[in-house]
Amino acid sequence: MQEAIEKADVLIEALRWIREFRGKITVIKLGGSVMEDQRALTHLLVDVVFMESVGMRPVLIHGGGAAISRAMAEAGLAPRFVQGRRYTDDATLAIVERVLAYETNEALARQIDEIGGQARPLNFRTQNLLYGRRLRLNGQDGHPVDLGHVGEITRVDCDPIRSLCDQGIVPVIPSMCLDEERGGKLNVNADTVATAVAQSLKAEKLVFLSDVNGVRRDKNDPASLIHSLTAREAEALIASGAIESGMIPKVQACLETLAAGVRKIHIIDGRLRHSLLLEVYTSKGVGTEIVKE
Repeated sequence: MQEAIEKADVLIEALRWIREFRGKITVIKLGGSVMEDQRALTHLLVDVVFMESVGMRPVLIHGGGAAISRAMAEAGLAPRFVQGRRYTDDATLAIVERVLAYETNEALARQIDEIGGQARPLNFRTQNLLYGRRLRLNGQDGHPVDLGHVGEITRVDCDPIRSLCDQGIVPVIPSMCLDEERGGKLNVNADTVATAVAQSLKAEKLVFLSDVNGVRRDKNDPASLIHSLTAREAEALIASGAIESGMIPKVQACLETLAAGVRKIHIIDGRLRHSLLLEVYTSKGVGTEIVKE
């Protein structure tokens, strides 16, 4: 009986958040080791179906770096990264399109359907929503860096996303776009896509499913997790060096997204069972939330 009462207490705690977020869009970026662990992936997709079932409007953005690297190895191609981005020549682009935009994208939507939800894969052969241009970066010498077919998002077609959400269908969007300047297709960093989509939709939340439990005061100590940060506090942690290396661009993207109108950003460990529900529907959460004020 005590166990049953505790379960009821959890539901009562969740009720407040279910009411607050009903009808609100949450953009969820899926990637990293979560996509390589089928058990963790299944738990996360169950969470997504739960969110939609209680009235939230989840939008799923995904990468697929490990699967792309495996496909390149099978084709005898060696991955090459420039400033943290996969150099994408014609042969690599063809693999990225096949593995990311079709195989991975459609498999994720199919798994959501099998769990009991409804999902729509949104790719180049169903309905493309993302448009962009080639990414322009400079090297340490100040000269432009050649990244091949690598892009950044300039425009998101939001109306079809909102329409699907209104129908109780989860949009599943791969991190590729059409090049509006030169034509053709571009490979885009999944964090960049998630940020652009959340900003364009003015989403309530943007959730990054990471390989760590959030922002830490000591990057090597999971117990030093910071559960809540304001934008000003996050900037101070970057300046002090507490936030460093790969977490810096992620947090900076969070700050830009807050400035664009998204209310909250969450960074959580996607490998933790039901981490998405624990973060959204409990008072303390299990990761780091970043808010404007």
